[in-house]
Amino acid sequence: MEFMGRDVVSIKDFSGEEIEHILDITKKMHPVAEGEKKSNILEGKVLASLFYEPSTRTRLSFESAMLRLGGSTIGFAEPDNTSFSKGETMADTIKMAESYADVIVLRHPNEGAAKLASQFSSKPVINAGDGAGQHPTQTLLDLYTIKSEKGKIKDINVVLVGDLKYGRTVHSLSYVLALFGANLTFVAPNLMQMPQEIINNLKEMGKTPALNESLYETISDADVLYVTRIQKERFPDDEEYLKVAGLYKVDKALLKNAKENLIVMHPLPRVDEIAFEVDSTQHAVYFKQAKNGVMVRMALLGLLLIPDFDGGVI
Repeated sequence: MEFMGRDVVSIKDFSGEEIEHILDITKKMHPVAEGEKKSNILEGKVLASLFYEPSTRTRLSFESAMLRLGGSTIGFAEPDNTSFSKGETMADTIKMAESYADVIVLRHPNEGAAKLASQFSSKPVINAGDGAGQHPTQTLLDLYTIKSEKGKIKDINVVLVGDLKYGRTVHSLSYVLALFGANLTFVAPNLMQMPQEIINNLKEMGKTPALNESLYETISDADVLYVTRIQKERFPDDEEYLKVAGLYKVDKALLKNAKENLIVMHPLPRVDEIAFEVDSTQHAVYFKQAKNGVMVRMALLGLLLIPDFDGGVI
């Protein structure tokens, strides 16, 4: 397996064996991510963080991962304060960034932007989310969280609920869960259901998902409940958004019908789809899920920037 210098545009860039290797390396990152050990393996390396869309967890966890491993970060989180506002193309911005940094992390509102950026850069480009398209590092941390909490992925029942049409996290996650043998249920109204192209791909993989509009009908069989926000910013008009806003809510009343060991996940930020009362239950793992993002991104940066990286952090 060769990771050095590779772009990370889609989770499909990796084989199942490569994904398992990334998860194994991730586990080794725990002591450094927790500050129990110090590491300078990326000393002298620079990460360019180019965020054309708002982000809290993804941007900060990438920067934390780089700093924890002894590297440095540059970049922007408000494109209007850059030459973008003067009409500079993304291609020129990428060419500029690659001359300053060793790896580029890009978030952009346009689907396919990361793929395009990778064609302009000789340095690794990591997709930190491209519109309603892909978010591969979120997928990796989600998979790591599920495997850590449940002990396995094969044959577990995963229910994904909410904005499955525009939610890039569930698009990537569905594919990789099917790859590792999980059973999938998609809960959404027809307006927000998973794109047919993705459903067809899953069928070709031998994992036909169950479709439902009712969360109450599916909660009792779930081992993992993956909740997504209804993303107002992705909707073409407010009228379409208002038809589905607030349609699903996870609270203690719903969880009375759930398995005792059900875990509730969310890529965050949440609005009102998970009640605050759920935070104190044994089901809530979404903040741990976000924390796992640092370890996953540490592992990935090490693999992309260090030849034959095996997780050694001293």
